[in-house]
Amino acid sequence: MADRKEKTFRFVIVGGGIAGVTCAEQVSRTLEEFGVEEQPSSVLEEKFPNLTVIHSAVKSLHTQSHSVETADGRVFGYEKLCICSGGRPKLLTQDNPYVIGIRDTDSAQEFQKRLSKAKRIVVVGNGGIALELVYEVEGCEVIWAVKDKAIGNTFFDAGAAQFLIPSLEADKPERAAPCKRPRYTTEEPAPGAAQTFTADKNARRQGSCSTEAGSALGPDWHEGLALRGAEQVSRRVSLEYQCEVEKIFTSAELLNSPQQTLRPENVGSWPVYIQLTNGKTFGCDFVVSATGVVPNTEPFLHGNNFALADDGGLQVDDHMMTSESDVYAAGDVCTACWEHSPLWQQMRLWTQARQMGWYAGRCMAAHVLSEPIELDFCFELFSHITKFFNYKVVLLGKFNGQGLGPDHELLVRCTKGQEYVKVVLSGGRMVGAVLMGETDLEETFENLILNQMDLTRYGEELLNPDIDIEDYFD
Repeated sequence: MADRKEKTFRFVIVGGGIAGVTCAEQVSRTLEEFGVEEQPSSVLEEKFPNLTVIHSAVKSLHTQSHSVETADGRVFGYEKLCICSGGRPKLLTQDNPYVIGIRDTDSAQEFQKRLSKAKRIVVVGNGGIALELVYEVEGCEVIWAVKDKAIGNTFFDAGAAQFLIPSLEADKPERAAPCKRPRYTTEEPAPGAAQTFTADKNARRQGSCSTEAGSALGPDWHEGLALRGAEQVSRRVSLEYQCEVEKIFTSAELLNSPQQTLRPENVGSWPVYIQLTNGKTFGCDFVVSATGVVPNTEPFLHGNNFALADDGGLQVDDHMMTSESDVYAAGDVCTACWEHSPLWQQMRLWTQARQMGWYAGRCMAAHVLSEPIELDFCFELFSHITKFFNYKVVLLGKFNGQGLGPDHELLVRCTKGQEYVKVVLSGGRMVGAVLMGETDLEETFENLILNQMDLTRYGEELLNPDIDIEDYFD
């Protein structure tokens, strides 16, 4: 393999996502030459003259000879390699034309194309993609199946979920418009219960919600995409709680299934049917599998000796180095296996992909220049900013009390349709927070978490809306 090398680069970075691009940008500021796999060339090459872009997927990695082979048969050597290949969707089933995952720009555009002709879709999953999807889709009925008792379980608790629910029954506000104040119920749905939320500009508004017997794209990935189906309704979302997918049928398979409960005249109306573990079966135009991602470690494992974490990611140390010499990794493909700060945890989000890519680039440069480098401060406190249901959402530290056990206290302030603020305290000190809406509290709370000030004497006054906490602690 070594004698087939077309060229040897000081650095090769595999992956054109946010981790790879950020890593490339960081390294390029320090070193003179490196290669990048699968990068959009125009932007990066114009910005960094010392950048070579190779448009081909990696076929295999040979760590002993320090070389990568691309899908078109070319071989490139490296002194240092960073794997930024991201994650791949955990699809409910492989090779089913009626089941799609949304992971990148191409899959998002394919979804938009298919949605334009759809009357009903089923969304399975409870993470970021699912949350954004069900809110943005218009002109199409959405059945949303989640395995948890509340929506958004990855990011927040049932109280925050209840704060967001009214947005599903309200018309979407214009961009940057103030949030509306629809009515909503605070009752937790029973296992197997369904909730339906309808917003239709051409029809009379229904009640707040009816409980019936019987549902690493970066930020703003849906911006610029017209996510509209074939129906006139603005939005209709039916939630199925605490259930997973039992089976996915075609019309013919459903007709021949002894378990099928639909009347024969209803079978054949849809191209695909999905049976949930709560016993319900829904026909739809297609199914969106939004059940998370797994590290995209292929094709790097064959013939090499990478140490893998329990979640399948490439283990990396506090310099983003894998167990293979001169091979680094960043983003969704890797698992941080150093001793974490008490206020940080890894989540496969675009913010961490960017931080890891940036830090991996710094580490690679430092090692080549024989300079010391310490773990970056961004790994001291977990922080993530996003938008769900048109609300700004900020997550800080142990925002869901992760790993704290029963020894923690929650303070909550909620103003319907405006803001939701939750603070996690442990031993009288703030260790996490969830902020929804325009609270302007993120900087103050970030400082309080980092400096670990004892807040015991403030008690519930900490969230008193009549006290300007920003001025108080500044």
